[in-house]
Amino acid sequence: MASGTTAPPPPGNLKRIVAASLIGTTIEWYDFFLYGSAAALVFNKLFFPDSDPLVGTLLSFLTYAVGFAARPLGALVFGHYGDRLGRKKLLVLSLLLMGGATFAIGLLPTHATVGAAAPVLLTVLRLVQGFALGGEWGGAVLLVSEHGDARRRGFWASWPQTGAPAGQLLATGVLSLLTALLSDGAFTTWGWRIPFLLSGVLVIVGLWIRLSVDESPVFKQALAQAEARKVAHAAAAEKLPLVSVLRHHWRDVLVAMGARMAENISYYVITAFILVYAPTSAGVSKQTALNAVLIASAVHFAVIPAWGALSDRVGRRPVYLLGAVGIGLWMFPFFSLVDTGGFGNLILAVTVGLVLHGAMYAPQAAFFSEMFATRMRYSGASIGAQFASVAAGAPAPLIATALLSDYGSSTPIALYVIAAAVLTVIAVGAAKETRHRDLADIESPTDAEPAAARAADARTV
Repeated sequence: MASGTTAPPPPGNLKRIVAASLIGTTIEWYDFFLYGSAAALVFNKLFFPDSDPLVGTLLSFLTYAVGFAARPLGALVFGHYGDRLGRKKLLVLSLLLMGGATFAIGLLPTHATVGAAAPVLLTVLRLVQGFALGGEWGGAVLLVSEHGDARRRGFWASWPQTGAPAGQLLATGVLSLLTALLSDGAFTTWGWRIPFLLSGVLVIVGLWIRLSVDESPVFKQALAQAEARKVAHAAAAEKLPLVSVLRHHWRDVLVAMGARMAENISYYVITAFILVYAPTSAGVSKQTALNAVLIASAVHFAVIPAWGALSDRVGRRPVYLLGAVGIGLWMFPFFSLVDTGGFGNLILAVTVGLVLHGAMYAPQAAFFSEMFATRMRYSGASIGAQFASVAAGAPAPLIATALLSDYGSSTPIALYVIAAAVLTVIAVGAAKETRHRDLADIESPTDAEPAAARAADARTV
């Protein structure tokens, strides 16, 4: 296996690339938490007023869920064209679609103005968001991974992952400020639109940064080799990236999906379901639970790059396995601490949970990038990540809520997360260590061909 010998870019250029990726993932999570909060606070009243209040809330959350359903389609489309046209072009498009749809939600007429067309328009925009988000993550982490210093790839590629806690902090901070400054009536009438319209500012900043960075040098090299191979083989058609992924990397796709199970499920249980569980079972106010999540999210933001740096020293698999085993072992203490109702114990429960989650989430960007060959990397990483999110993250709060309703206990929920952790341990344990792989190698890193044979093939292109 070739070692990571890709020359590091100038520090200033690499920082711009990291910023370009981070702004997109921050907008993604800003949108996620903002939409979820708005669905609970005002969308049921403004877009589904003819329904029973509970039904209206469920319908508003249904529009939230369709965003998850659109993510795999976005992963397929953006992955295909990202592997054909380049990472930068598709990241600019995803940012325009994602930020534009979020901004447009802030301008939507309500049910009182246009009737049934209002929830239809809301659903369409949510589908656009989900479609764009499905392609955002893969491109963002690849842009950093393929530019970055191979020796510190885990550290640099972990920075786009900090977009999750950053987006949560930003969205909750804006909403908290508005609810503090505005009356309930003013917030319901027009104040809720402000956070959505603010996404337009983020899009402008993000576009300015993304348009200023260069295309991935690894991708440009792979594209040139592919063009040379076409000429050498009488313009033989190159296989579609998706076909190549399913042919050469189907095991890696399954590993990526399995790796995401504990990471995705635990995150939504710790940050979203806790807002249901703590008030219901521990008598803690939702605001208190939210404050605990915010404090823990700040710690989460800080530890993700540290876990990424550790993965550069000891490997992706050991760090990822530490997080998966740790999150499984933490679930019963997690709920025991929450059940006490003490704010300090609540902060401890959520913070430790997110720190352990970070051990999976931080190396994930480099780990998934290193699994796939260059000309199918966008497709492979996106498919593995986004298809898993539909099976893991999307239903996690619903499954946890149903288990709590049926059994009246946290034990089945803890076992649910533990089962996901076991699945992740099996998947990551079956994977090969990827830390030393050279992303400039166009051939599949999982091929069993001898290194000499791969080198001979490379000389033929």
